Amino acid sequence: MKKIFFMGIMGMFLLGSCNNHSGHNHEGHDHEGHHHETETAHHHDHEGHNHAEEGHDHASEDHNIHNHNHAAEGHEHGNNPDEIILAPEKAKAAGVVSEVIQPKPFRQVIKASGEVQAAQGNESVIVANVSGVVSFQRSVTEGMQVGKGATLMSISASQLQDGDPAERARIAYEVAKAEYDRASRLVESQIVSQKEFNSIREKYENARIAYEALVKNQTKSGVAVIAPIGGYIKNLLVKEGDYVAVGQPLATVTQNNRLFLRADVSERYYKYLNNITSANFRTPYDNHVYELDALNGRLLSYGKAAGSGSYYVPVTFSFDNKGDMIPGSFVEIYLLSKTMEDVIVLPEEALTEEQGLYFIYIQKCEESYKKQEVKLGASNGVEVQILEGLHAGDRVVVKGAYHVKLASASNALPAHSHEH
Repeated sequence: MKKIFFMGIMGMFLLGSCNNHSGHNHEGHDHEGHHHETETAHHHDHEGHNHAEEGHDHASEDHNIHNHNHAAEGHEHGNNPDEIILAPEKAKAAGVVSEVIQPKPFRQVIKASGEVQAAQGNESVIVANVSGVVSFQRSVTEGMQVGKGATLMSISASQLQDGDPAERARIAYEVAKAEYDRASRLVESQIVSQKEFNSIREKYENARIAYEALVKNQTKSGVAVIAPIGGYIKNLLVKEGDYVAVGQPLATVTQNNRLFLRADVSERYYKYLNNITSANFRTPYDNHVYELDALNGRLLSYGKAAGSGSYYVPVTFSFDNKGDMIPGSFVEIYLLSKTMEDVIVLPEEALTEEQGLYFIYIQKCEESYKKQEVKLGASNGVEVQILEGLHAGDRVVVKGAYHVKLASASNALPAHSHEH
């Protein structure tokens, strides 16, 4: 009996142990499954995070590249405040021309003022040959071309108290001639002394000369005034209806084919005058610069001392008048001296001026320009020496610089824009 009870207790103990073992195994299985699910979920979450981050990286990379491209394009298309954008087609339409600048010879310059003068023998002053009132037979104006012997005006005294001088000269001549003819016959028989005859002959010759001087130019309206040489009317000194006396200047005619250029140079440049070889000059009426080398010009002389009451030394050239230069006009003169080698120079029209400072425009690429301040040296009226701000090999706008300035300052020629 005791044995049976003991066996029952042992069986119950073994059954409890089996139940406990089964429970532990199930619990362990659950934990393992939970761990696997958690790890899997975590792994998937991590992968998802990586994909998200990768997507974020891709998006960031694309955004950065896009932004970089925009920044690069912005740099190329004028976001730089020192850069000027002018499309090639607009530059061509505006006449913008650029050149690569290289050093070249350039002559030293002395700047002076002076005057264009008529050459000696190429100018004639017309004076009145009788006293009387001026009347023009045709329209006569300064600058008009006239031929030798052309009638410019006439002078008549028919309405004045003394009468027509030509008529009076005719009467005086006829009276003197009759007296001379009579004395010629009487002097042979010594009725008229030789001394008296000589006096009569002198009076006759004077009357004849006066009459012949007037009668050859006599017209119905008076004594004609003619041009002694062919050329141009430089000065017209009288007007219709003026009264003139004998010998009074009426007009100046110039042939204008050979002219003088007189420069008045400050005394401080006197020691450099023996090196002067040629000159350029700018006229005030057309602002054009003429080069004596192209006008068959040559140096005639330079003064060895200043004139009386003046602090300037004269330098004189002669040249052919191949243009429409006006004798007597005051000009700006650039005296050319010794040649300097390897000088950076630019045409005058390549410069723009702002408040006393000078600028040029350097072309960086096909449509990009940069404004550059420069320091100037000597100028010969056509080209100017650049001391600072420009180097050999730079491509500079030499024509149309003003249009590039407009593109920068007022957008008169709009720059190229790039939109997205």
